[in-house]
Amino acid sequence: MKKVVKFGGSSLASAEQFKKVGDIIRADEGRRYVVPSAPGKRNSADTKVTDMLYQCYALAEKGEAFATQLAAIKDRYVSILNGLSMPETLLDEEFVTIGENFRKRFGSDYAASRGEYLNGKLIAAYLGFAFVDAAEVIFFQEDGTLNREKTAQTMRERLTGLDYAVVPGFY
Repeated sequence: MKKVVKFGGSSLASAEQFKKVGDIIRADEGRRYVVPSAPGKRNSADTKVTDMLYQCYALAEKGEAFATQLAAIKDRYVSILNGLSMPETLLDEEFVTIGENFRKRFGSDYAASRGEYLNGKLIAAYLGFAFVDAAEVIFFQEDGTLNREKTAQTMRERLTGLDYAVVPGFY
């Protein structure tokens, strides 16, 4: 039986949590599709990555410098990568693109979705699963509601032939 598993932010907030999630997924070969959230709080004083992205984008939207805030977000991911003994450069190109798109003012929804997107890339690499960008398989009507038919058809086509895949949430 094929299973879709969703992991929230606190379950993916650190390398230790990633390891637990990896063990959970690997414990049942039916768990084939993973939907990750952005890293949540590591402790009560911490800030969720999604909140960090909103704050960073708010600066970009005002035309203010945001490199320091974007670097702090990247540091969260580098911490996870280091804890998993993965190359800390894994997401470098993604952060360059995010910085460019923030400067182009792609929007706060784009900004918020990057947490799940980056965590999706990271967990896919960690597990050795294919990465499927939700932006390529989820479609909406002009009124903003989900286009269920087109999404289901596209998702089926995209997942055909993939034994395991990660599709980020939020979208």
